Amino acid sequence: MAPTPTSPVEATLAYAEEFHSEDEVLHAARQRGMEVGAVPILPGGGAALCFLATAISARAVVEVGTGCGVSGVWLLRGMRPDGTLTSVDVEPEHQRLARQALAEAGFSGSRVRLIGGRALDVLPRLADGGYDMVFCDAAKQEYGDYLAEAVRLLRLGGIVAFDNALWHNRVADPAQRDPDTVAIRELGKLIRSDDRLRPLMMPLGDGLLAAIKIAN
Repeated sequence: MAPTPTSPVEATLAYAEEFHSEDEVLHAARQRGMEVGAVPILPGGGAALCFLATAISARAVVEVGTGCGVSGVWLLRGMRPDGTLTSVDVEPEHQRLARQALAEAGFSGSRVRLIGGRALDVLPRLADGGYDMVFCDAAKQEYGDYLAEAVRLLRLGGIVAFDNALWHNRVADPAQRDPDTVAIRELGKLIRSDDRLRPLMMPLGDGLLAAIKIAN
């Protein structure tokens, strides 16, 4: 059960989050993820991913951090029917559970390419400008490196998105200086200062930071 909001701002954010619901497939995948320590994107963030993928008619999407399939289901539900999701994760067990969730959601193996390994070893092998969207939800201290790879991978008009952009309310607190929080804060600076990108911070879930590639 979610905590009771203690201020009008918290109540508004809670309302926005609860506006988006999960079906049985997503709920089951979320439960499996929590059991193995692969915390999934929250429903508001997942709904935003689905919306963005739909808005750009995404056909080729890269996901950094497969988890247990929650974000993959959201993405595929927004993608074109002939689209393919390429998802990278270092944990074979997470990908096994993700494959289960994706099958339960009705997505055949031809729609999903799961690659095991470190993202920074796998991403350089993917084609320049070959993707409509890149979603990142893995090692926070590598977010800046994921951004550099994502900009290379995206076509013009493509979107990169990062989960946990607010990082449990730590990013907005300058007193929080742990490495993950600092890395996410630096990611925001990198995106805002990059003339090739047009950014948007969405306070859904734990924060979703997205940017459209507007120039090479």
